[in-house]
Amino acid sequence: MVGTKSDIGRTTLPRRQLGRALRDARQANGYTLEQVAEVLEISRSSLGRLELGQNEKIKVRDIEYICQYYGLPDERIEYLKSLAEQARMKPWWEDFRDLVRPGFNTYLQLEAIATGFHFYQPLAVPGLLQTEDYARVMAAAPPPNAPEEVEQRVALRMRRQAILTRRHKPLPAEFLLHETVVRTVVGSDRDMSSQLRHVADMGTRDNVSVRIIPFSAGFPAGLPIPPYIILDFPRDEPSVVYTEGAIGTMIFEEHDDVQRYRDFYEQLRHCALGEQASRDLLRNLAWRHER
Repeated sequence: MVGTKSDIGRTTLPRRQLGRALRDARQANGYTLEQVAEVLEISRSSLGRLELGQNEKIKVRDIEYICQYYGLPDERIEYLKSLAEQARMKPWWEDFRDLVRPGFNTYLQLEAIATGFHFYQPLAVPGLLQTEDYARVMAAAPPPNAPEEVEQRVALRMRRQAILTRRHKPLPAEFLLHETVVRTVVGSDRDMSSQLRHVADMGTRDNVSVRIIPFSAGFPAGLPIPPYIILDFPRDEPSVVYTEGAIGTMIFEEHDDVQRYRDFYEQLRHCALGEQASRDLLRNLAWRHER
């Protein structure tokens, strides 16, 4: 079951973001739905569905026309047109639809259009940093899982990682990993050595930061914090927080909720090792698995 404090899971994300942007632009101009519908010669209900992200038949030229009527700058118009294009496209993860839970499907929509990430993970290496062998062990538990399904899950995880490693505009991401993550053995010593070195190597990329929160930090926020991800989006689009557990997911969109998680993140970051010290720890632990 998917938990949510908003309607984010009830429509595809690009449609929802597009609708909200158009609604905000209309209200900023002081127009009512009726006024705009009359000028643009469309029904009020159609415009209303568009603003709610419930219109599946979106035409890019119509979006451009509406944006021009609202007097939006060219940069903003191009961004909203790109959302309209995304809303019309079949997402790449559709090939893995039988493996994706409803809550994670929403996350993949978020991930696809995010402009940056802040991860806190106290339990396991995040999927975007996993090696194939580590991912394979994780995907195989709990049994029984057919070998074909395990390999599909691994393939999905590897496909997602392209957002960090692609040549054109790789996304910035910061990872705060608790020391528990890097000391918990998943798979063989060889698997762990390879995984730890991979995390260290990823941390050398210009767009990726990896820092370890040591055991000695205790509970920086005053209480145990479950894993979560803060996802940032283009200008004027508010950030959201995604959390995931064994039985479901939660997505937080309200400003106060997101800010609370940002505050937690700053407290955790303050107690984390520096990037170089974190890489040194990762490589030292990898070496121990090789002995």
